[in-house]
Amino acid sequence: MTLFGAFRGQALFARALRGSAFTAGSYALAQGLRLASNLVLARLLFPEAFGLMALVTVVLVGLTMFSDVGIGPAISRSPRGDDPDFLNTAWSLQVLRGGILWLATLGLGPLLAWAYQAPDLSVLIPVAGLSLLIAGFNPTRIDSASRHLMLGRVTALDLAAQTIGIAAMVLFAALSGSVWALVLGAVLTALAKLILMHHFLPGAANRFRWEPAAGRELVHFGKWIFLSTACGFVMAQGDRLILGAYLPIDRLGVYNIGYFLASFPWLLGGAVVMKVMIPLYRDDPPGAKAANAPRLRRMRMAMTGGLLGLLGVLALIGVPLVGLLYDDRYTMAGAVVVLVACLQMPAVIGMTYDQAALAAGDSRNFFFVLLAKALIQTFAFILGAELGGLVGALAGQGLALAAMHPLVIWLARRHQVWDPRHDLLWSGVALTLILAALALHRAEIAAL
Repeated sequence: MTLFGAFRGQALFARALRGSAFTAGSYALAQGLRLASNLVLARLLFPEAFGLMALVTVVLVGLTMFSDVGIGPAISRSPRGDDPDFLNTAWSLQVLRGGILWLATLGLGPLLAWAYQAPDLSVLIPVAGLSLLIAGFNPTRIDSASRHLMLGRVTALDLAAQTIGIAAMVLFAALSGSVWALVLGAVLTALAKLILMHHFLPGAANRFRWEPAAGRELVHFGKWIFLSTACGFVMAQGDRLILGAYLPIDRLGVYNIGYFLASFPWLLGGAVVMKVMIPLYRDDPPGAKAANAPRLRRMRMAMTGGLLGLLGVLALIGVPLVGLLYDDRYTMAGAVVVLVACLQMPAVIGMTYDQAALAAGDSRNFFFVLLAKALIQTFAFILGAELGGLVGALAGQGLALAAMHPLVIWLARRHQVWDPRHDLLWSGVALTLILAALALHRAEIAAL
């Protein structure tokens, strides 16, 4: 079958390929828009604004992840995922969660303003928290589209919402020159997404409903997802939370610029894996028939190779790329791009495995693996920061991610999805790219 033919039809694998393409294309366009706006905003605002927004973002993402009960994955994997009673119960739970999260920002704002000696946070966090309240009303039709790998319209609408939010940020920044441009832009992005998804996604509108059986299923599955996403927050956002105690606000803002550039492949891979792999593992598990395992292997090989290629390019050109795009205030971000791209390479190798556990309903072991990763990564990051500053912190994080791969293998083997040839091939490629990037930019890294 030709590559074009593989994308055609309504078979699960064809829909998975189209879903991957839609998600990757949409994410690439969204990141391109964000990069363009970031370049404009970096000239309209000061590094301190990006440092404050980094702390605001950490709080919002933390609240979201520490309260995540896995509604999206539950809809994607449940046999009742198309039942209106189940969907409306899930939506009601989601709305309640959004309201509670916004109330939490009212208390956290003053507390973090005191902790980081940044008075503006007392107001910035509650206002930005309105985006969490708004997102609680997003229709479950978004999750239903992911369940059936019908992602074209969802990705287009999501991209439109991000475009509206980015345009608002740039406009507000030009008028005010203040961090408020970033906060208000985030709120408008959430509002635009809600309106677009409500009006332009097909299907029945959600209604408040609580069916006890659906509620029990959601809570039973979600209790481990809740704990897993709390660990995910520590892994994804803990660096900025910790570095806020080590770095001045302006240097934290510069670090955030570097992290933004380097994390594109990692976040792209996460978006594709989350939306595509659960339906594939759910409906076409490797052990079900002979054709499934080779198709999954090919998809996994292509996905890992593509992500490592992108990270390798960023690791090799990170320093001149930042020099080309940003002014001298952001020079340090070049070495940050190199280090962050290098440390994410080991994690990419196991990225496509863990969704098999969620597809099988094994959220408990999924949580235990993430817990171990979060604890060891955080310990290594703090120890590295104490011994070697920013470079030591990032080096510690990268070594921890590599050391945790045997746990990923253990989980993959439980669900019969581990591919040793895949791991051996791409581990060699990753090691080569890391050594080349560190040797090429050793002077810039030492300057950190």
